[in-house]
Amino acid sequence: MDTQTLRILIAGGLFVHGVGHTLGFFKPARSWILPAVGEPALRVTANILWSLAAVGFVLSCLGFLGVIVPVDWWRPLAVIFALVSLLGLVLFLGNWPVFNTIGALGFNIVVLVALVWLRWPPLDTFGR
Repeated sequence: MDTQTLRILIAGGLFVHGVGHTLGFFKPARSWILPAVGEPALRVTANILWSLAAVGFVLSCLGFLGVIVPVDWWRPLAVIFALVSLLGLVLFLGNWPVFNTIGALGFNIVVLVALVWLRWPPLDTFGR
């Protein structure tokens, strides 16, 4: 796979995953792990997590592309907001359709494994 195609796929994945978190605003806020917490507090918590993940992944995409956000920030942003997204998915497991949950979990895990464990993509591939 050539570098340009890989660049489009990485940027597109980060962007789409970020925008996908905005769908959380339209989901009920129920938490299997916090059943005693009222819906209004869960709604605020969910909206904060989904907002952070959405903005964080879009900023990571922009950093990867070198637009507005410094290029060196894309990796830490992607790792931090993959963890935020995972936290939201665990807290609000069952609020999303199974397909969305599996896709989001998979993407977050791929981001974490690729960037933290495999240190991929190599810095020399894209100059970042």
